[in-house]
Amino acid sequence: MDQYTVALPADVGQALADLADAVGRSPEDLVLEAVRERLAKEAARVRVAAELLADAHADLLRRLGE
Repeated sequence: MDQYTVALPADVGQALADLADAVGRSPEDLVLEAVRERLAKEAARVRVAAELLADAHADLLRRLGE
């Protein structure tokens, strides 16, 4: 597993610690969940953009593939 160190502003770190305590989870678990959600959201956005580009240039892509 890769490890990263992220410096959080004091208010964000405190809010994270408070939330983790309130929901009975570790701050690390909450951060991992948030990162996974963000990655999925961005991957979906990029996928939509790629599909739009592929559709817009389908003829060119088909000719390049010949």
